[in-house]
Amino acid sequence: MDDLLAVDLARDTLITALKIVAPALLIGMLVGVLMSLFQAITSVQEQTLSVVPKMLAVAGALLLLLPWILQTLVDFTGSLLSSLHTLSR
Repeated sequence: MDDLLAVDLARDTLITALKIVAPALLIGMLVGVLMSLFQAITSVQEQTLSVVPKMLAVAGALLLLLPWILQTLVDFTGSLLSSLHTLSR
C-alpha cells in the first residue's frame, strides 16, 4: 500500500464518520441553543433542564436515522471490500 492510497482511505473513512455523526451533533447543538435561550428568558438555571432534552433529542435522532446510518456503513464497507485487491499490493 502506497502513501497516497493510505491517505485516500483515511480521508474516505473520516468523511464517512463525519456524515454519520453530523446530523446527531447538529440536532444536539440546536436543542442546546434552544434550551439555553429558554433558560435565559425564564431565569431557570437547572442543569438537568439542558442535559436531558439534548440526550433525548440525540437518541431520537439516532433512532430515526439508524437505517440511513447502516446503509452508509454498508456502502462504505462494500467500496472498501471491492477495492481490497488494490490495498494488498
